Amino acid sequence: MCHDVAMQVLAFCTPANTSWRWRIVSYSGDIVEESHQVFPSIATAVAQGAKRLVEMNVVDRTVAAPGYRSTRHLRRS
Repeated sequence: MCHDVAMQVLAFCTPANTSWRWRIVSYSGDIVEESHQVFPSIATAVAQGAKRLVEMNVVDRTVAAPGYRSTRHLRRS
């Protein structure tokens, strides 16, 4: 089953580099693209990531991974 949903843009920083970068992720959580450029604020990073997402003009047809893990392999037959 596929879903036509928008990919998400998020912003992140790390302890080693406190500048913000954007990341585009699919519905299933896969990283599609990430900025190399850094931004002074979270708002600027998200705005630039959203602009890039529009430029990419792609449709996310992935399926989200289940939020649970089967324990079927632990049960005896």
